[in-house]
Amino acid sequence: MKVSFTPKEYARLLELSHLGLWVAGARPDDPATMPERYAGIAQKVFALAAPLGCADLVESDVNGEFFPNEKITAGPASEKIDQFVEDAFWGELVARLAERDLRHELGATKLADELSDDEKEKLEQLEDNYWREFEADGVDHLVVLRGGKG
Repeated sequence: MKVSFTPKEYARLLELSHLGLWVAGARPDDPATMPERYAGIAQKVFALAAPLGCADLVESDVNGEFFPNEKITAGPASEKIDQFVEDAFWGELVARLAERDLRHELGATKLADELSDDEKEKLEQLEDNYWREFEADGVDHLVVLRGGKG
């Protein structure tokens, strides 16, 4: 199979590779964080940068390992990562707080794998309340009671 890319398309592929590796745990500033599962394919993708007209987007370290440089890791990719982290944070916070409150309301230590329709509705209501609170005030009204129940 033969695949061809314009330099612009290949630059986007490098950006996607960086984003995927970042989500998988790789950090550009620490080559030791490269997940072994993806290391080989990442090297193949980054090694093609020069032949495909994108040599200015990739660098190599003293061991000859390739990695995306700041032209990839900053800018749009960095903005996408920041947005991903932000969305993940708020989504997890809302979900966990709502589940905690539902467990407390039900007097349960764990929620069942399958919630009843009433429980689903209550969980959605709790999530909606948290979303409204956090959209209005962020974490400004969030208090952690050490050793107590919130």
